Amino acid sequence: MHCICLLVLILTAAPQAVDIMDIMPVWAGHPVGFHLHTHKEDQFVAFYDGSRQMTVGRRRLDGDDWLFHRLPETLGWDSHNSITMTIDDDDHIHLAGNMHCTPLVYFRTTTPLDITTLERAAMVGEREARVTYPKFLRGANNELLFCYRDGGSGDGEEIYNVYDPESQQWRRFHDQPFVSGEGNQNAYIIGPVKGPDNRFHICWVWRVHPGCESNNNLSYAVSDELIHWETAAGEAIPLPITLRTGDIVDPVPVNGGIINGNTRLGFDSGKRPVVSYHKFDEEGNTQIYNARFEDGNWAIYQTSDWDYRWEFSGGGTIIFEIRLSGVSVHGEGTLRQTYSHKKYGGGAWLLDEKDFSIIEPIQLPPAYPPELSKVESDFEGMGIRRANDSGRAPEPGISYFLQWETLPQHRDRPREGDIPEPSMLRLVKMKQP
Repeated sequence: MHCICLLVLILTAAPQAVDIMDIMPVWAGHPVGFHLHTHKEDQFVAFYDGSRQMTVGRRRLDGDDWLFHRLPETLGWDSHNSITMTIDDDDHIHLAGNMHCTPLVYFRTTTPLDITTLERAAMVGEREARVTYPKFLRGANNELLFCYRDGGSGDGEEIYNVYDPESQQWRRFHDQPFVSGEGNQNAYIIGPVKGPDNRFHICWVWRVHPGCESNNNLSYAVSDELIHWETAAGEAIPLPITLRTGDIVDPVPVNGGIINGNTRLGFDSGKRPVVSYHKFDEEGNTQIYNARFEDGNWAIYQTSDWDYRWEFSGGGTIIFEIRLSGVSVHGEGTLRQTYSHKKYGGGAWLLDEKDFSIIEPIQLPPAYPPELSKVESDFEGMGIRRANDSGRAPEPGISYFLQWETLPQHRDRPREGDIPEPSMLRLVKMKQP
């Protein structure tokens, strides 16, 4: 391979925490996703309090006082049961969460922006008995969508609903399920991600049964408006998308070292999508790969060269030994990619855009203020959790995030022995350098 010599700018400037606000003590026995949303002059948080009760908070951006409202939902031990929320064009709050193959949990305000009027509501009324992975998103015409999995791991279908603000009712966005495992598997989808080409991209792996070792067949699809979908070659994919009809990027077999939650979408300087993931190499070690559609086929490039095998299996939420990001443009002819590894630590690579080979390690600025990276709790095993803002701060250069501490994932099972005291949920106001 030819040698590429470049002067790499080392970026070390760090964001600054300009304000830190205590919100409330929260459950610390296991991690589960919380939500932060800044909307106009208000800020909203959704979390599980120290007693594991679903709680929503609101404050004015120019004030320090929070108004809290507790909802009739209590968290168990499942790390799948994250909370998600959004605000529609009429300023009504929509919230869903505390679900893993359980009936739909959905609340909506009856008075705009008034969290005390959040009431349990219905959506379509069908196929809502085994809901997982709820997500609100906006469509190509800014319509409010809600997607989720109906069914279980190894046997599920992806469903999309669309909201009508005039009637304040939901209906199906597609005439049939979006993606179907046909009773034999289910898809774990990343996206939709709106790319620099203004199109919606998704990638996913299939899973045959609840054991995470059964992930297989990395796949991809693209759409202009989330209704009509195509392969990377531009061929129409009828709905529901299945293993038989989808665009397979890499036919990784069961027990091939690929896992849901570690597939990523990025884009190169030509706006071409790049799918990043890991699988076992010929020696059985776990490596990061990057795939790009070139000359009518998916070209697959091995990026890492690690002497380590991450052997995972079984059901429940597991602790990830390897993490990776999608690629992004770094400079002319180069991309960057970040990773973390149980054996080799974490960092970032400068990649040759032509073949995704590593030119050299690079240092990127920290995403969060470094002074907030130390665990405060003295309870063994605690780690920092964060939730970024799904809204937008009105001040230029300012962003917000939530931070708290919990024990790690525990396969969604109760812990034996001592449980840490609730940790403080904090709102951090951050200024970029």
